[in-house]
Amino acid sequence: MRLPRSLQRRLGLTLGLLLTVIWIGAASVTAILARHAMDEVFDSALQETAQRILPLAVADVLGREEEGVTQRQGEIRAHDEFLTYAVRDGQGRFLLLSHDADLAVFLPWDRTGFSQSATHRFYNEAALQGSIRLTVAEPLAHRTAAARDIQMGLGLPLLIFLPVALLAIVLAVRASLAPLRRFRERLAARGARDLSLVPTDELPTEIAPVADTLNALLGRLSAAFEAERSFAANAAHELRTPLAGAIAQAQRLQAESSDPAAKARAGDIESTLKRLTRLSERLMQLARAEGGRLRLDHTSDLRPVARILTDELSRMTGAGRISLVLPSDAVMSDLDPDVFAILYRNLVENALRHGPDDAPVLVSLSNEGVLTVANEGPVVPSEVLSRLMDRFERAGRSTDGSGLGLAIVHAVAQRIGGELVLKSPGTGQDAGFEASLTMPIVKGGKE
Repeated sequence: MRLPRSLQRRLGLTLGLLLTVIWIGAASVTAILARHAMDEVFDSALQETAQRILPLAVADVLGREEEGVTQRQGEIRAHDEFLTYAVRDGQGRFLLLSHDADLAVFLPWDRTGFSQSATHRFYNEAALQGSIRLTVAEPLAHRTAAARDIQMGLGLPLLIFLPVALLAIVLAVRASLAPLRRFRERLAARGARDLSLVPTDELPTEIAPVADTLNALLGRLSAAFEAERSFAANAAHELRTPLAGAIAQAQRLQAESSDPAAKARAGDIESTLKRLTRLSERLMQLARAEGGRLRLDHTSDLRPVARILTDELSRMTGAGRISLVLPSDAVMSDLDPDVFAILYRNLVENALRHGPDDAPVLVSLSNEGVLTVANEGPVVPSEVLSRLMDRFERAGRSTDGSGLGLAIVHAVAQRIGGELVLKSPGTGQDAGFEASLTMPIVKGGKE
């Protein structure tokens, strides 16, 4: 038989089978010992009965006037006679019988002591030098019925209490493995970016080394990821100053040069340096999304942040490019406003960059904390749509985006327990692109 993979089921099944086998074995041994002891008691009762009846039988036979006459004892009141007896003389003639004795069951006299036939157990006793012989008979069915009652007495508790014992074993095993189950649930509840150590205080000593090894592995992974994030953030931060200086030099070269070709090359250099600057900013945002603190101990309204960012982006892209719809009630969240600004800016800039220049970008924030950004344009194929949340993946190779905007939003959504959903075409539309981000909302929260 193949054992189940579950440790709880394996322990319950093994202990239950072991208990059942032990209980059945103990009951069988007890029944055998009880049958042996019962036979000794019944044999002793046979012998004692014969020794008590024999003196009375001798007195009765010697007091008779006629010899060799068979007499049967009368019945005082009706009852079941388990023990019957017969008194014979030396010639084998029956002199005295109990009221229910059957002559056919009595064996010929051979000696004093115990003997047995297929149906009865006998005890023979003699007196007056063997001239008076007494045989007491007991049906073997009587002993068999008594043994069966003993076996039933041992078996019925097995049928009744064994299921209770098995249930107790299952509950005990389940309670014993509860710390291990809670440890598993803590691991399962963690997000992809949560590498903090898992508490192991409640774990049994047999499992604790495994948990300690896992925590050590999580610690090494966390340190490696932290080093990677720190490198990306520090490198991006250190690049900002030299990039700004290089942009200034390119702009100066473009202003001072009178050669059109040199001005064009300086303009290309400036554009490239600006793309590098935007890439370094995205790398800093990605490092924070993967390692920084995203949620605060207090709540704030997200609507003012959305208005400020919309006004800032509108000044850069032109009035009317962004259509913002906000609810009348406050949208309270414990999400860091700076983090919300990163999410908002990346989603809206992505929609502005990939949408038509003459079509507005529709932005809405609902009371349930769903930020939706939609633009017009051709339908994005499903195979491309499924890859847009990967790093450095662009919807169109002709665009100058970094390919990190949606990856940053997706990383933040995973850590805050939200969800980023991409659709093309948009909801209720035949074309276009729509991104919906669900954020944590605190109902009734105060600033």
